[in-house]
Amino acid sequence: MCSMPAMFDGMKLAAVATVLYVIVRCLNLKSPTAAPDITYQDTPLNRFLLKSCPILTKEYIPPLLWGKSGHLQTALYGKMGRVSCPHPIGLRKYLPMQDGATATFDLFEPMGDHRTGDDVTMVICPGIGNHSEKHYIRTFVGHSQKEGYRCAVLNHLGALPNIELTSPRMFTYGCTWEFASMVGYIKKMFPHTHLIVVGFSLGGNIVCKFLGENRTNQERVLCCVSVCQGYSALRAQETFLQWDQCRRFYNFLMADNMKKIILSHRGSLFGSATKMEDADLSRLYTATSLMQIDETIMRKFHGHNSLKEYYEKESCVHYIHNVDVPLLLVNSADDPLVHGSLLTIPRTLAEKKQNVIFALTLHGGHLGFFEGAVLVPQPLTWMDKVIVGYANAMCQWEKQKPSLRSNHGDFDQIFTLKKG
Repeated sequence: MCSMPAMFDGMKLAAVATVLYVIVRCLNLKSPTAAPDITYQDTPLNRFLLKSCPILTKEYIPPLLWGKSGHLQTALYGKMGRVSCPHPIGLRKYLPMQDGATATFDLFEPMGDHRTGDDVTMVICPGIGNHSEKHYIRTFVGHSQKEGYRCAVLNHLGALPNIELTSPRMFTYGCTWEFASMVGYIKKMFPHTHLIVVGFSLGGNIVCKFLGENRTNQERVLCCVSVCQGYSALRAQETFLQWDQCRRFYNFLMADNMKKIILSHRGSLFGSATKMEDADLSRLYTATSLMQIDETIMRKFHGHNSLKEYYEKESCVHYIHNVDVPLLLVNSADDPLVHGSLLTIPRTLAEKKQNVIFALTLHGGHLGFFEGAVLVPQPLTWMDKVIVGYANAMCQWEKQKPSLRSNHGDFDQIFTLKKG
């Protein structure tokens, strides 16, 4: 009889041990914290940027209890967005397009002078189906405004729930028309402003493709920052059908969100005067993946003959090598949406091109990058600080260049000597 309580106590201990083991494994608590893995060529500019933006080379410390889980970082970003999110007040602009569509973006003026005294504008492209009212965008805009940046945020065509489409077309994976229209407006209205190009997730693909499509698009651009993009839709589609890292489940969730956006514009997208048929609408209802939606709906907006052609033509991997302005590419190793095999693209690019820095964090998930001590994250994320820190460094470099060049014939040599 005495052995029975001892046996039950043993079962309790085993159950507790099992639960603790599962928690430790699921939350990845044994994973170390580390500084980002930086791939770059040793040039005066890159040395200056890494020295002037020290957060890129310092240890990134996520919240202790849950921040080492890429899934929780991603889920928290997806459901809550950010902590103590600000409410920046902007002015909405409407730009008519040649095909009858109407692009919209929100313009936010800086809250003070930039540290260099220059006029600098962040031109921002959000993630898939996102817009200026998303919490992570509002947090980044609020932080940038305080640092003296004007911000222009593209609202993806069809993403805003209260804005009707004016043509039978919405945003796609790599269409740069709306972003180009916004950038053109900014250049015209603010002829002396410098541009910092920023893209999040799908937006990262769009901005890199935009800059690489035509070298004139890089005029007046100081630099570009891309965060958590996948670089090649064709290669990514194969990984999105796999169950490792629950990627197939995320695929289903994103497809469901895309269906809601498309169906909210059913009257504009489907009908006798459009490229869509009733059969397409029926197939949309039963779609369970982004690839099915892309095959049924998205590729037809621009007349692509196949899904492969759509992914090939709309991926920045075929254009990004034409980008010559300083380019910071940021990804997270535990991003459940971006398979590790895709990260050979930015790493190889940084190894080959002097203007590219590739930063890979150990943790951060997809657009998470929360920081904090134990449980509650800080309002500003590591991502917000890195982008603004890198932009500040680029502005400082640009400000110093003329004076240094006028005083010294060989700028690179002088910078090296000063650094030494």
